[in-house]
Amino acid sequence: MADLEKRLRETSYPGRGILIGRTFDGKKAAAAYFIMGRSENSRNRVFVEDEDGIRTRAYDPSKMVDPSLIIYAPVRVLGNKTIITNGDQTDTIYEGLDHQQTFEQSLRSRTFEPDEPNYTPRISGVLHIEDGKYNYALSILKSNDGDPSETLRFTFAYESPKAAEGRFISTYMGDGSPLPSFTGEPVKCEFDEDFTSNIDIFTTRIWAAMNADNKVSLFTRFINIATGETESRIVNRNE
Repeated sequence: MADLEKRLRETSYPGRGILIGRTFDGKKAAAAYFIMGRSENSRNRVFVEDEDGIRTRAYDPSKMVDPSLIIYAPVRVLGNKTIITNGDQTDTIYEGLDHQQTFEQSLRSRTFEPDEPNYTPRISGVLHIEDGKYNYALSILKSNDGDPSETLRFTFAYESPKAAEGRFISTYMGDGSPLPSFTGEPVKCEFDEDFTSNIDIFTTRIWAAMNADNKVSLFTRFINIATGETESRIVNRNE
């Protein structure tokens, strides 16, 4: 088990990250998505609520240089499925699931981001809650150690996830030039009782652990597994 907060404190630039799991009491699905930035363009963003989730938006539109990889809908909801990603593949997954494709099948048309030399991985997650049952999956699409001629595709599915556990995946392993892509399985994280006792503590502790210079925005959501009721929070550095 990894200590998520310790990992975040010790990693100055994990880039964008997805955490999905189950609260300590087992009653709720827990999810978080954050973005970080090193450039002025990347830091010039906020999360805003959207019709069925959230979107990124320029904090100061006059300073926006290139919106292609930084303006998108990180979270969308399709029926009993919640989709979380670090790019416009959110829409690709939404459309795929809506046409009866699997999570993995819907991502077949996508690869990593075209931001040479980093070739930032596309990370995605989907939570499925139905009839009091809960499962989730995570995916990463990345280059082969910086070689853009090959796309590596990994999907990790978690059936009947245990209470007080989660999995975390990020775009990068840390800072660098080029930025090193995430490697290995999503990191298994242990949730102490306080961490998921309510969504405000969950949100505050994750935000506090993120690097103060690079953090930009954080979204969190709890979903009651029995009722489907949701609670969400947004924290923006630019407010």
